[in-house]
Amino acid sequence: MAHWLERSELLLGAENIEKLQKAHVLVVGLGGIGSFAAEFIARSGVGTMTIIDGDVFDPTNKNRQLTALDSTIGKSKSSVLADRLIDINPEIKLHVLDEFVLPERVWKILEEYKPDYVMDCIDSVSPKLEWITACKRLKVKIITHLGAGGKKDPSKVQVTNLENVSNCKLGAHIKKRMRSKEMSFRGITAVYSSEIQDKNSLKMTNGLNFKKSFYGTISYMPALFGLFGAAEVIDYLTTKK
Repeated sequence: MAHWLERSELLLGAENIEKLQKAHVLVVGLGGIGSFAAEFIARSGVGTMTIIDGDVFDPTNKNRQLTALDSTIGKSKSSVLADRLIDINPEIKLHVLDEFVLPERVWKILEEYKPDYVMDCIDSVSPKLEWITACKRLKVKIITHLGAGGKKDPSKVQVTNLENVSNCKLGAHIKKRMRSKEMSFRGITAVYSSEIQDKNSLKMTNGLNFKKSFYGTISYMPALFGLFGAAEVIDYLTTKK
């Protein structure tokens, strides 16, 4: 065991640290939620990670994204985060995909990289639905992170089955699309907030990259979503037989 994991081993035990070191977690979407989620996963000692995002930083990212700094504006989110994760754990096996994943690519990525767990941290309906669909069909564990925008109460964040999600516009769209395809919600874990979104913070966009609108976001909420998701993934990887 690497010396830097000593505190984790004291809590989890050597056997569970070994499980994490043998595990592969894929994180898609490296913005406010995904940047924190990926770092928590890396710091747990997971041995292999795949991180995916085709975006670059702009100044509006600084209020909520871990790796958004004045010095990173205009740089690739995936490459900046990759450097940070390797600085945390130089021994990590890291796959970096600097791309906006089109729906047909999702299946190829899952079949090629074969992750044990997928963390969906995308904030657009169509890509999220494709990752959920592909993971269900290929029997890959997935946790989907829903809307952190328009919400301020940290006590309302929770992990549940997707079917139980309420007061979340993004979750409602995903569930509606899944029902139209007659897809089961079984096995789909979600991180969401039951707080009602502040509709006055909604802003429409030009619709690029499957995103038609977004809500205002406070600094700590996306990080909290990433934390809850990472905790769920780490618990699963260390308790599964």
